[in-house]
Amino acid sequence: MVLDNSSTFEMPELEELLSEKFLRPTFESIVSVQENQGSVPEVEGGLVEPWTHVECAMAIDAGCYHDEAEKAYEWLAGMQLPDGSWYANYQNGKPKDKYKVSHAISYMAVGVWHHYLVSGKRKFLDNMWPVVKNAIDYVLDMRSPTGEIYWARDAAGSVYPTAQIASCSSSYLSIKCALKMAELVGEKREDWREANEVLRAAILGMPLPYGDTIDEKSISAFAMDWYYPALCSVINGQEAVNRIYDSWDKFIVHGKGSVCNLEKQWVTAAESSELAISLAVHGEYKQSAMIYYWIHQMRDEDGAYWYGVAFPEHEIWPLTKPTWTSAAVLLAADMLKPSSATNLLFDHHDIVLP
Repeated sequence: MVLDNSSTFEMPELEELLSEKFLRPTFESIVSVQENQGSVPEVEGGLVEPWTHVECAMAIDAGCYHDEAEKAYEWLAGMQLPDGSWYANYQNGKPKDKYKVSHAISYMAVGVWHHYLVSGKRKFLDNMWPVVKNAIDYVLDMRSPTGEIYWARDAAGSVYPTAQIASCSSSYLSIKCALKMAELVGEKREDWREANEVLRAAILGMPLPYGDTIDEKSISAFAMDWYYPALCSVINGQEAVNRIYDSWDKFIVHGKGSVCNLEKQWVTAAESSELAISLAVHGEYKQSAMIYYWIHQMRDEDGAYWYGVAFPEHEIWPLTKPTWTSAAVLLAADMLKPSSATNLLFDHHDIVLP
């Protein structure tokens, strides 16, 4: 599906792209890959990464596959290590790469809270609370002296002394969701709240990797570092909107979507979907709908979405349709539906409806 470069969209077309009939094959493309024990690999028989596994669970939850989503969380809970962490990835039910990624570990909180918002199952939340609590405690043990969270530990347990804007922003959202759960179960975690405020200040103090101009130092900058503080409500209101639009021309290929990074002209469905979510969180629904509309040139006939499109050739590349790519599209669609559970999840300030 190739779209023109017009920024004018007829509402009936958008309604169709958000319809249950249109999105059902996309939901099914993820569910069909879910393994018997509950894990959701990136492709059939492929790697299972905790972060993308949770993203897929959230997406199918939005499609009313609540049992399958619950099974996904139960599998991940069963794989949790005694220290509260998970390995970087798994395959065929066994660990593959044994380093540990901070934002992937904390993201369980986002998924569990999302499932509670979707299903209203308090028993599920209560059962998962120890899993979430241990995960957040583990991640907060990876903080630097200035409050940011280092992105990973190696297999020997040594911390990589590097923090990333996107990773820290994701953990910030996770801790916010965990704090919501703590309130519900009656536990006071002021230590988490204080740590998250320090983390927020640390994120805001991190230099932008892409700077004011595009040069050799910034050319490998990733789009996620651009929009993640807005996506995760590290910043809100006009500050968030300004951050997105101030660097819009650096990352957007008009009529196509967001590039993955500034190194190459490669538009990806996942980054574009997350950008659409970021815009919707802060009330920029017209632009969010425009990006969401563009994404569908990367949709395959089976309802799944290709990883991305390379330019100037305008070729699908790579030739793979990861489950988490389709999941990101589905979560963007859910954000464009008034009062959706995903809207409640990401929007930690006053809810803004179209």
